[in-house]
Amino acid sequence: MAAPRPQSSLRGALCRQLLLTLVVFSFACEACKKETFIIPSKLEADKMIGRVNLKECLGSVDHIQSSDPDFRVLEDGSVYTAHAVVLSDEKRSFTIRLSDTKKQTQKEILVLLEYQKKVLRKRHTKETVLRRSKRRWAPIPCSMQENSLGPFPLFLQQVQSDAAQNYTIFYSISGRGVDKEPLNLFFIERDTGNLYCTRPVDREEYDVFDLIAYASTADGYSADFPLPLPIRVEDENDNYPIFTEAIYNFEVPESSRIGTTVGVVCATDRDEPDTMHTRLKYSILEQTPRSPGLFSVHPSTGVITTVSHYLDREVADKYSLIMKVQDMDGQFFGLMSTATCIITVKDSNDNLPTFRQNAYEASVEENMVNVEILRIPIEDKDLINTANWRANFTILKGNENGHFKISTDKATNEGVLSVVKPLDYEENHQVVLEIGVTNEAPFTRDVALRMTTMNRAVVTVHVKDQDEGPECRPEVQYIQIKENSAVGSKINGYEAYDPESKSSSGLRYKILHDPKEWITINEGSGSVQTSKTLDREVITPKNELYNITVLAIDQDGRSCTGTLAVSIEDVNDNPPEILQDYLVICKANMEYVDISAIDRDSSVNGAPFYFSLANTSPEINRLWTITRVNDTAARLAYQKNAQFQEYFIPVAVKDRAGLSATKTLRVNLCDCTNPVQCRSTARSADVILGKWAILAILLGIALLFSILLTLVCGIVSARNKKAFPEDLAQQNLIISNTEAPGDDKVCSANGFMTQTVNNANQGFCGTMGSGVKNGGQETIEMVKGGHQTLESCRGAGHHHTLDSCRGGAVEVENSRYTYSEWQNFTQPRLGEKLHLCNQDEEHMPSQDYVLTYNYEGRGSPAGSVGCCSEKQEEDGLDFLNNLEAKFTALAETCTKR
Repeated sequence: MAAPRPQSSLRGALCRQLLLTLVVFSFACEACKKETFIIPSKLEADKMIGRVNLKECLGSVDHIQSSDPDFRVLEDGSVYTAHAVVLSDEKRSFTIRLSDTKKQTQKEILVLLEYQKKVLRKRHTKETVLRRSKRRWAPIPCSMQENSLGPFPLFLQQVQSDAAQNYTIFYSISGRGVDKEPLNLFFIERDTGNLYCTRPVDREEYDVFDLIAYASTADGYSADFPLPLPIRVEDENDNYPIFTEAIYNFEVPESSRIGTTVGVVCATDRDEPDTMHTRLKYSILEQTPRSPGLFSVHPSTGVITTVSHYLDREVADKYSLIMKVQDMDGQFFGLMSTATCIITVKDSNDNLPTFRQNAYEASVEENMVNVEILRIPIEDKDLINTANWRANFTILKGNENGHFKISTDKATNEGVLSVVKPLDYEENHQVVLEIGVTNEAPFTRDVALRMTTMNRAVVTVHVKDQDEGPECRPEVQYIQIKENSAVGSKINGYEAYDPESKSSSGLRYKILHDPKEWITINEGSGSVQTSKTLDREVITPKNELYNITVLAIDQDGRSCTGTLAVSIEDVNDNPPEILQDYLVICKANMEYVDISAIDRDSSVNGAPFYFSLANTSPEINRLWTITRVNDTAARLAYQKNAQFQEYFIPVAVKDRAGLSATKTLRVNLCDCTNPVQCRSTARSADVILGKWAILAILLGIALLFSILLTLVCGIVSARNKKAFPEDLAQQNLIISNTEAPGDDKVCSANGFMTQTVNNANQGFCGTMGSGVKNGGQETIEMVKGGHQTLESCRGAGHHHTLDSCRGGAVEVENSRYTYSEWQNFTQPRLGEKLHLCNQDEEHMPSQDYVLTYNYEGRGSPAGSVGCCSEKQEEDGLDFLNNLEAKFTALAETCTKR
């Protein structure tokens, strides 16, 4: 198969083939290889017709020349038409001259073009088309112009197969632009293989089309392998470069150095990258305000920088730049666009605050304090209400004594000079101050200017005289008095003076405050004397001064106050004192115990202390020893043969001045492992009753004797009485409207109990039961108790029930006794009680108490003794007629109205 041949743009023309013979010869009598090309009769400009091997003819070629101006030869041997060519003859030739100037060799190539017409025949079915394993047809590089103007359809190239020399071949294509989007952009002539484009193409949408060409015979046989046919769309500069933002905003500090970066602008171009169409160039078209150029932009990167150090916010605080970007590397025919760049100049502290004048004057009366005497205005061109504008004032000279203070008024930025410490006219009539001013922010100018970054002014303050009272100077005056000095000892006291006369005459003194009232003051001279004995150890803390407040008054009643600080000189009047009183030594794990002492005197009369055993018995000296531990402590140790017991050991301690004291220590040598064990035992054994405890015990004993005496008297009185007490029923029978159990009673072993009846306490066991007096129906309730006789329960003036006869303390149970239990308990006791009621004082039977029982008939509502019957109510009351006379008194008591 032959390679595809370029075609003419003129369609419909008849094609003729020419046969040319290329004759290669050398002027140096050396022959070169000849080449033969088949070309159409019409050729378009810039179409390749073939390629020759120049190196095979001449190894080194530095000059190539064609003898026919219609053809040009490239360095790689490609032969192109210089313009459109029409071959009218069957043969045409031209010569290619090759020269090597270094070797001075020249060769010529004669090119002969031949046009030949062949008769094609159809392939029989049984005839096989020779298909070579090496495919010979290949695409000539093809491209088309973006946004081409036509005419359409636009011829691109011709595709041919070698089989077309012998058979009738039909051509077809597929791929994007044919049967894929965009559809029907390309088509190929079936018979000729001419490839056409139907409409303009935008490279930014499609930059290349990869088509596939097919060659087949009439019966569908593939005459050759499918041929890839790429079509590249050549870029046209049809897209303007565009800035990424329409308006850029940047900030730059004023007084910036030259070359300071302000910001970066950027643009994009949709045309083909790495071509002149996308090579952009930046520039500044216009600057507003139109001052000398302050900014520049890098043409390739778009970085904006400063080119002048005259950038001053106080002159212009904002600049506007019109930025331009142009492709084709900024050539005049390139496409361009613009954007706006706004640059804000930020304030810097490049202007010093300055005083409006160099000298100021002010006046103030002496002794005035916290008063404003002067306001100092300044000027500053920097941005208002910023750290670059706000002022800081400083007093540089003249305020060594701290009388003045200067501050800044935040609203007006003025310096406010005030007096914070009283001035004295007698000391100084005027004060000269040097004031300096700076900003809160540091100055940003060059180093040469920083040497003068503080503006200064002088302020003269005149002090006015004032008729003032006495002055207590110094305010605190010191004196020294020896401890334990005799009462009435005189010492120099406090002294004030008149500032006008510098004299103390005419002043009176008075003590305003004396904590212990130890000192009195002479009203005229101010000298002091002791009114009591001074004790240094009373002052807390002991090393502090004893302060007395003194008032000095002049003749006009003006006054001042001062402090008289009394230093009390210590005297050794306090011996050392041992801190411990009681010590416990566990012999099992303790060989000694440490004791310590303190001295209330000063250190001069204090430690080191000397400890010793004082006036001890031989036994103590034999068993105990004392040794020094440090200046204030000693160690008390025992011998191993010491017994377990409590020892009383006198210990003497002496201070450095020789004052001593003795203290007897209680030392418990104990058989223990922890001293706490012995301390708890000793504490329980050492309980001592106080006077109130003893008094309480005595009162308790007296109360007990009174109770016993009352019981004895009651028993004697009961034995002397002959008749049964009239209120026995009242004591023993309690009105009850309920069938519930009676009140609970608890009796003790000695007959006492506690019974709650209507919230009152009874001293003895209460009633045996409860009942209704005066003939009402009565009920008798029992509780369990001991069995004793009534005689043993008697007492003087008291009527007892059977509850008081118990042998021990019994708590009332909630349940009732059965009838048989109650009967067995009450029968013998009621009989004994009635027997005693029938006796007189001499214990003789008496008939005065026996009365006739008035029976009211069967079914009488007076069932006063029904509960005492051995029978139930349903058995009748006939048994009452057979009762003995001893029940008469009980019946009368139960039915009494």
